[in-house]
Amino acid sequence: MDTATSPRRLCRLDDMPDGEAIALDVALPEGEESVILLRLGHHVNAWLNICPHAGRRLDWAPGKFLVSKGMLVCAAHGAAFNVQNGDCIGGPCKGESLRAVPVRVEHGDVLLDV
Repeated sequence: MDTATSPRRLCRLDDMPDGEAIALDVALPEGEESVILLRLGHHVNAWLNICPHAGRRLDWAPGKFLVSKGMLVCAAHGAAFNVQNGDCIGGPCKGESLRAVPVRVEHGDVLLDV
């Protein structure tokens, strides 16, 4: 198996509070990036921790995010992103999206799938 393209374990699903987001520094093919992992039950969505509005991180403190009413909110300018797909549904970058990072949950592990 090619380890360069095989999935890599990021964390355990049970280590993430349901309905909340965390940030991890992850080595991606294009370099190390801060990645948002947002748990929704047994599913995890992941995006680069970069707001498309101004290129800033979304967290209000390292690894701390505001998630409310199905939205992930950027701490810098209040852009609101749908937790299901990362689409901006309110604020200064409405119509844009967070950049998705492929992950999957397998046997309780959250795996980077690049």
